[in-house]
Amino acid sequence: MAKEKLVEKKYLFIFILITSLFALWGFANDITNPMVAAFQTVMELSAAKASLVQFAFYGGYATMAIPAALFIRRHSYKSGILLGLALYATGAFLFIPAAQFQEFLFFCMSLYILTFGLAFLETTANPFILSLGSKSNATRRLNLSQSFNPMGSLMGMSVASFVVLPQLLSDKRDAAGNIIFPALSEAEKADIRLHDLAVIRNPYVVIGIVVVIVLIVIALAKVPKTDIQPEKTNSTGKTLSNLWHNKLYREGVIAQMFYVAAQIMVWTFIIQYADNLGINKATAQTYNIIAMALFLCGRFIATALMKYVNSSRLLAIFATGAALCTIGAICIVGMGGLYCLMGISAFMSLMFPTIYGIALENVDNQDASLGAAFLVEAIVGGAIMPPLQGMIIDKQVIMGHPAVNVSFVLPLICFIIVFMYGCRSFKARQAAVTSN
Repeated sequence: MAKEKLVEKKYLFIFILITSLFALWGFANDITNPMVAAFQTVMELSAAKASLVQFAFYGGYATMAIPAALFIRRHSYKSGILLGLALYATGAFLFIPAAQFQEFLFFCMSLYILTFGLAFLETTANPFILSLGSKSNATRRLNLSQSFNPMGSLMGMSVASFVVLPQLLSDKRDAAGNIIFPALSEAEKADIRLHDLAVIRNPYVVIGIVVVIVLIVIALAKVPKTDIQPEKTNSTGKTLSNLWHNKLYREGVIAQMFYVAAQIMVWTFIIQYADNLGINKATAQTYNIIAMALFLCGRFIATALMKYVNSSRLLAIFATGAALCTIGAICIVGMGGLYCLMGISAFMSLMFPTIYGIALENVDNQDASLGAAFLVEAIVGGAIMPPLQGMIIDKQVIMGHPAVNVSFVLPLICFIIVFMYGCRSFKARQAAVTSN
């Protein structure tokens, strides 16, 4: 019997083209995470209020994922991708007036619209990649495509670390390591704020231009009109009923929501964690870059391991590793805790695409686009949990322990839920094999 290819030759070009989109939304995700700390300083906000950046960013996913799926069911994957890229570029270009008016809520609205585009892209690209070949290796195929997401993330983090954060005048410190900005006069603050918001604006404008170029390339590309196009045979009501009665899928949506919440918390507040150790934002962001490099390596390793280890079992193993590292980040005060926090990323690496692939494993093609939408909407976890963590961090100290350390109890709970899904899905899949 011939070995099934991960990607069939007839789909190779479109596979490469769609995989490039994973890097594009990775860039947007991970240039945005450090902006929470940047806005906190330059706009003089609490950690909880600054994390509204994440509420706006991931709230856009929650708002638009279902409309995106319905649009795709009515039209096509290609139409969904083109509209997603157009919305992405629009949100990025709105940073120009946002910086001019110096309004924090304007920046949040720009990110909200930008993520309308990302919701379209993720709702489209993930099931598209899953369908480019056999179902038996679909999760591996998605892990391969998702491996390029952290490449974009690394680029976003690098731009934040080496271009944006070092240029922020509001983060300058005195010899004792204290930030100077709060002690300045209002006139001096206004000048610095104008400068810093322009620095924050520029990379979004550049990526907006790149997105427009990609939009033109995909508009001119020919997408194969075969079984990978969305099916329209099931009504929306029937699809919703099918998804609700699919236990593996239903629990997968819950696990995905908690995983995304954990990921965003770990990557957003690593800067505050390092800041509590006296490390400035630009230097702290280099630790985030190392964490993302671990994430990237972990994803390629996980994709290789899936040839030999059941994906559900691997998910449970990686969730255990992430939980242990999180306990280290909570309990250890100092650089050891920071190293544990960085180590979480290696174990998070396989979680999103693996949960996604397992959840959609038994979902019919007719239901795939709407099924994908709920998994993308689960990204709302990234909107809800960071503000809660920010509120904990604002307390400074809890029972004699740094509040920033204590705040990572929230990601720990999330990883326990992911572990449970790995175990439960492994048992369910094994039972299905036995019954057949």
